[in-house]
Amino acid sequence: MKGQLLGHYRVLEQIGTGGMGEVYRARDERLARDVALKLIRPSTAKDADRLRRFEQEARAAAALNHPNIVAIYDIGMHDGVPFIVSELLEGKTLRERLAGGPLSVREASDYGLQIAEGLTAAHDKHIVHRDLKPENLFITKQNLLKILDFGIAKLLHPETGNTPVIESLTTQTRTGSVLGTVAYMSPEQLRGKSVDGRSDIFSVGAILYEMLTGRRAFRGETDVDTITAVLRETPPEVTRERASVPAAFERIVNHCLEKEPQERFQSIRDLAFALQNLGAGGNGVRWRASTFPVRNVFLATLAAAVLLGCGWLVNAWIHGGATSPDYQRLTFEQGTVYSARFASDGRSVVYEASWNGNPPRLFSTVSASPQTQQFDLTDAYLLAVSKSNQMALQLHGFHGTSLDYTGGTLAQAPLAGGSPRELLEDVRWADWDPSSPNELAVVHTVDGRSRLEFPLGKVLYESPGSITNVRFSPSGDKIAFMDHPVLWDDRGVVKFVERSGRLHTLTAEWESEAGLVWNPKGDEVWFTAIDAGYNRKLMAVTLTGRTRVVLTAPQGLNLQDISPDGRVLVSVENQRVALEATTASDHRPRDLSWYDWSVVKDISADGEWILFEESGEPFEGRYAVSVRRLNGAPIHLGDGSAGGLSPDGKWALDVAASDPPRVTLLPVGPGAPQDVPVAGLEHVQNGSARFMPDGKHILVNASESGHPVRGFSLDLVGGKPHPVTPEGVAAFRISPDGHYVAAHGPNASLVLCSTDTGAVAQIPGIEPGDTSAQWSADSTALYVYHFGEMPARVFRLDIHTGKRTLVRELEPSQRAGVVSIAPIVMSPDASRFAYSYYQNLSTLYVISGLK
Repeated sequence: MKGQLLGHYRVLEQIGTGGMGEVYRARDERLARDVALKLIRPSTAKDADRLRRFEQEARAAAALNHPNIVAIYDIGMHDGVPFIVSELLEGKTLRERLAGGPLSVREASDYGLQIAEGLTAAHDKHIVHRDLKPENLFITKQNLLKILDFGIAKLLHPETGNTPVIESLTTQTRTGSVLGTVAYMSPEQLRGKSVDGRSDIFSVGAILYEMLTGRRAFRGETDVDTITAVLRETPPEVTRERASVPAAFERIVNHCLEKEPQERFQSIRDLAFALQNLGAGGNGVRWRASTFPVRNVFLATLAAAVLLGCGWLVNAWIHGGATSPDYQRLTFEQGTVYSARFASDGRSVVYEASWNGNPPRLFSTVSASPQTQQFDLTDAYLLAVSKSNQMALQLHGFHGTSLDYTGGTLAQAPLAGGSPRELLEDVRWADWDPSSPNELAVVHTVDGRSRLEFPLGKVLYESPGSITNVRFSPSGDKIAFMDHPVLWDDRGVVKFVERSGRLHTLTAEWESEAGLVWNPKGDEVWFTAIDAGYNRKLMAVTLTGRTRVVLTAPQGLNLQDISPDGRVLVSVENQRVALEATTASDHRPRDLSWYDWSVVKDISADGEWILFEESGEPFEGRYAVSVRRLNGAPIHLGDGSAGGLSPDGKWALDVAASDPPRVTLLPVGPGAPQDVPVAGLEHVQNGSARFMPDGKHILVNASESGHPVRGFSLDLVGGKPHPVTPEGVAAFRISPDGHYVAAHGPNASLVLCSTDTGAVAQIPGIEPGDTSAQWSADSTALYVYHFGEMPARVFRLDIHTGKRTLVRELEPSQRAGVVSIAPIVMSPDASRFAYSYYQNLSTLYVISGLK
């Protein structure tokens, strides 16, 4: 096979063999990447049963998208022989790892949880693996476990859980023989009965047993003997084989290995929850490590501060109220807390978090205990909890570079459990009226402007930027909020509005603000903000505008809620924005971060230079326009917000956050800066400046006095700004031929604006949350990616037909705590990519005694 071309995949070498065929390393000559190519054996290529199973593997696995499941890229036929193309993994199988002896308790727990998390994604789509064994579990060099070979998976009917959707999805041969490896198969599977997710749970139990003891749970000299052991025998106690295994872990394994399905864990989520809580010791600190290893001193310090620095954190806080505050830690995993609220009893806490690189989920806990419960809700962002314990949720939204979501649907769900009821589309924030059980104040976008409405339909305040952190006063007669002048920017001021619509501005503009609540008396608004840098302080402001500091910390604070008795719910955050780049020949991303806030803005036409904006602590909160080669040191060009590079790569655009605005050309090499005339524009958005194809004009997002933001074309040598998009539509990228501008419409959706006619057109095939990384060189397609997706998938989207073609998957070298990958920039030929990712490692605390 070496050297043969199958479609656009050229075989390089054989790397494995299995029961159904061979696996080869191959080169995808279209996307210039190495892949794994699985080819069915020619001797069985005409066996209808094997072909059906082979095709089934592709269908089952391709339907899944999870970091713990191998990704399927393609399927094809070569001379009548089918093949599957998947991601190429580097590492070893669990079987190879077990050849060196049993795993540590920590490793077994971590790998077991990763298996459970991958199976959760499969079971959610009614897919049961049915052939789990150490040979089908792969450990990458990054210590990530991947589930392989869904070759005999069974797609269950969503309602009955047993009936196959179509005949071809059976996992038995025509003679009725069972498939799989008998030592890891459940009793019901060996008996030829119908199976569900509990069969996989049995297999996981057998694998956990072997990881802990180094011996198979069920052993026999022949397959018949092994089958008998599975059906009738109980394996030796784990602690007898290895005394150091905690009793709690042995109970989990035994519960998985119950002979009757109804006696086991009833869902893979239950097993995952048990494994997640396994590591909690007497002090509540978990010993479970992150899925991804920490590789440098900075990140090690960052992780340690979140996971192990509880005592030091409390003792080191240098400012508080008159009394010594008490601190109670509620969360112990590694990851991000997105939002949290007290329930009406003031003791229970509901919060949304993403732990250990997994998607965000809703949890609840009682503040007196660290034990948590997970809600059976996905894709739901917590906005508020009412006095009657009704949750206001945002469904189907997406987030940018912050923790809040946008573009979602407002929904209501009881805290006690139940499905959400959708209420209103395109809502970003909401809060319950404390004087009415069913009334909500909402924020949504209309014609490019952010509106605060209460009751629904009555506009109390309108902003050209964004309104966030909406909270009612305890009496319900006032609504406080944060007003940000620019969308996606956390700079802003604190305001409140009366029910009558009378507006009050309480503070000056903060460099960064997030998190706002009224105190129980209603005479102060508490919030977290900072006037320079990123480590926000806990502040309080009276209704007359007198501001004071309540609490500072070595890490940043994000105020979540205040209970009626004055206890404060905060998340303590370690934040950074890292910059990475990758080429077609790179096996892993290159870290190009300068300090701790490196935001990529552009890449040169030849893919050699990266333009980015650095605003880490060494710059004291200032924006610094910087460039660097892929293999070079960073160069500071000037202070300001970076825009784009000129077509010839000699100039970088800089937008100064000043009044009046200033746009400057900064030379990448020798030369002097040059100002660009911006007469008539009141405000220019940070980082929005881009060169147009002729190199003589630039595109900026700006506003004229009293008007919403729109895209303008500016001549480098002067002249009146020329609008290129309608009001409320922000320009993003212009096509190489100059005829189209990719822009974000009022609802953040990606649209096309014609520079010839000014018309706005929807892009066929566009999806909510899509944003653009680049135009194709021929102006016929946009490269798009989805905010908040992990890993980030970059697609080529034909602007005329809507056809989407996957070009590249981008995943940061660090996964835990990564909130988003954005922005992404790339060369027009899709050979080089650079991206920033926002990482927020946070811990939830309840603080008592603050005044």
